[in-house]
Amino acid sequence: MITSIFSKSKPVNFIIVFFIMFLAFIVARIELIKETLSLFYITKQLGLLFICYFTILLLNFIVSKNSLTKLNNYEILLFSLFLLLIPSTTLNANILFANFFMILGLRRIMSLRSQRNEKGKLFDAAIWISIASLFYFWAILFFLLILLALAFYADNNIRHWIIPFVGVVTVIIISMGVSVVCYNSFFEVLNISPISSYDFSSYNSIIYIVAITTLLSFGAWSSVFYLQNIKKQKKAYRASFKIIILAGVISFFIVFQAPDKNGSEFLFLFAPLSIIITNYIETIKEKWFKEIFLFVLVVLPLVLLVLQFFTKS
Repeated sequence: MITSIFSKSKPVNFIIVFFIMFLAFIVARIELIKETLSLFYITKQLGLLFICYFTILLLNFIVSKNSLTKLNNYEILLFSLFLLLIPSTTLNANILFANFFMILGLRRIMSLRSQRNEKGKLFDAAIWISIASLFYFWAILFFLLILLALAFYADNNIRHWIIPFVGVVTVIIISMGVSVVCYNSFFEVLNISPISSYDFSSYNSIIYIVAITTLLSFGAWSSVFYLQNIKKQKKAYRASFKIIILAGVISFFIVFQAPDKNGSEFLFLFAPLSIIITNYIETIKEKWFKEIFLFVLVVLPLVLLVLQFFTKS
């Protein structure tokens, strides 16, 4: 039943996905809603909700534009289910913005495949990723994707290798200017804080353990088939598939390095994982197994929500 709904791209799929995302958004804020609500708080939360919605639409655009999956909506379903699996990923405004700008940068990196206006695309990608790092420092690691994309496309034009660094410097100069005008300091706006933590004690709960184990086990299993599937893709699209798997590796490293391990850092993993797992789902020939695979991913977040409710009560 689930496969029949999302096996083709339909408007109703987005309605279902947006509802799941909205549910994750509300669940994460149940405790906060009990406090006195203000117009500023409501406006801020609506803004964050729209960022989540735009992230879903942007992910769908990247996937369809670059033929990263077949004509289905499994990737946006998985992304919304991951949000429901770890609702705390919707709480940190800085990470929500950083992830959104990172995906904007990923969109420009993917568009290098057409080999048109490379200079503009490289500059834009560097700009978006640099802006993402202003919200969350470790997002700057996604800058590596730009250089790796140039290597994958065997681009020997030295100017193309310099342009991304020009983009980073541009953001730094503008940020310093804004910082001086608004805060009378050169580095107030710049988020230069390479702090990391290896204290994973905050994940020491049954809900986090099950959620993280599900993400990593499903992701690792699907990655094996994803890597094998890259060789079967058309030569023009192979670089795009490699970029996605590398984005997943970088995201995992960011989770590992995150200074505050409160669950929100897993948001960076959701986009690449949803694409990787979707590719695995597409390789499953047995319809019953595909249904069970998706059924587990749909039911597990709901089970954890019920468990969380009874634990708090």
